[in-house]
Amino acid sequence: MAAKVDPLVVGRVIGDVVDMFVPSVTMSVHFGTKHVTNGCDIKPSIATEPPKITLGGQATDFYTLVMTDPDAPSPSEPTMRELVHWIVTDIPGCGNVARGKEVLGYVGPRPPVGIHRYILVLFQQKAPMPGMLQPPVVRSHFCTRLFAQQLDLGVPVATVYFNAHKEPANRKR
Repeated sequence: MAAKVDPLVVGRVIGDVVDMFVPSVTMSVHFGTKHVTNGCDIKPSIATEPPKITLGGQATDFYTLVMTDPDAPSPSEPTMRELVHWIVTDIPGCGNVARGKEVLGYVGPRPPVGIHRYILVLFQQKAPMPGMLQPPVVRSHFCTRLFAQQLDLGVPVATVYFNAHKEPANRKR
């Protein structure tokens, strides 16, 4: 009997962005009609707007979502690791991410070269955030682990990632 291999380990999400954790909340992510599953390919052209994300969990709980690209600017030389694409806090459980507080506005995938991983990490908050968090000054060199540590978020409760690569330019004649 073959052992089941975690796609987050295979995709190096665990290790590059987060430590090992046990998922405890459901998170469903869709770009339009495309359901995001670990390691699937998403065209940047369908991800220009934030995805629709619904959560499980308890209605009385609050969550923080972070979306990063650990492969910026190039998977072979990720010198900007991690590039943060989106931060939303105070998302109510059993709800939609759109009901949370957007700390850092969404920027869709724009990989300049190679195949990039885009990782959505969900943390459970101990309580609603006091006031509004200040967004990072720059999007590059973000660290999901440090961010979670600074806000006392603990380990993730859900994570999903997708791959994207630069789309060829439309040739008009």
